[in-house]
Amino acid sequence: MNILQNIKYDFMGHRRGALVISMILILISFGSLITRGLNFGLDFTGGTVMVVNFDSAASVGDVREQLEAAGYDKLVVKNFGTSQDIEITVPPQFDAETGEPLDDDKLSNRMLEEMQKTDASAQLVKVDFVGSQVGEELVEQGSLALLYAIIGILIYVTIRFEWRFSLGAIAALVHDVIITAGVFSIWQVEFDLTVLAALLAVIGYSLNDTIVVFDRIRENFRKGRKATTEEVINRSISQTLSRTVITSFTTMLVLFALYFLGGALINGFAFALIVGVVIGTYSSIFVASTTTLALGISREDLIPIEKEGANLDHIP
Repeated sequence: MNILQNIKYDFMGHRRGALVISMILILISFGSLITRGLNFGLDFTGGTVMVVNFDSAASVGDVREQLEAAGYDKLVVKNFGTSQDIEITVPPQFDAETGEPLDDDKLSNRMLEEMQKTDASAQLVKVDFVGSQVGEELVEQGSLALLYAIIGILIYVTIRFEWRFSLGAIAALVHDVIITAGVFSIWQVEFDLTVLAALLAVIGYSLNDTIVVFDRIRENFRKGRKATTEEVINRSISQTLSRTVITSFTTMLVLFALYFLGGALINGFAFALIVGVVIGTYSSIFVASTTTLALGISREDLIPIEKEGANLDHIP
């Protein structure tokens, strides 16, 4: 990685092009979020949760395929405690003839009959209903969690560095969250609680990269007395580039393994992190530093100039 450390690239010289790219992505994301919205999962929309017991180990994949073939969409099927118990979560369903919503008992009985065609030992253990009101509360609480996280980061970066750095970090985080949510809206990938958790993880990942760059910028301001702000930022990004590349690469290896091998339940979580890591790496280089530069950060803001003879002020 010594090659990466020796790279001297004018990152700030391309900040206007990066700004155009970011604005286009944000506008597309906003447009999709407004017109199409997010494809909220059962955690937010509500639905019926049922647990079915089998005499022998049941295949989650086979049960899901059988029910989907019978016309039940957007199912969440997983083991419940043991391999013989299956938990099935299904969104509100409607009667094909009358168009009226099916109540929990009728829906669960129909699904049970469908599973008994393959395995007669299937028995219904319990049925619960998750109302939409719970989903609305989750949306509100999740939004507040994101807001509190951003406010906490704003305070932390301001105390540790300087207010211009804090605004740069927040700009990068908001940029990452909007674009990641926009990707989910454009492709209509299911948005559930695991994806919300992934968005919070993206904030932490992006901030970590940004803090590393900011820390190096502060160090280089102290070393390079004659260097311009752009030169200091370019040098700092180049010096941390190897660390950024290694961290992103190893993280992506794990995320791709989770996405392809982790199963349907964790796909949304892994996909959100994959998108977030890519966008977060980009924003820590171009968005955070560019915003800080645009706000007029300089060496004097981090290292106050001492007055000549200030150490003698206490002498009468």
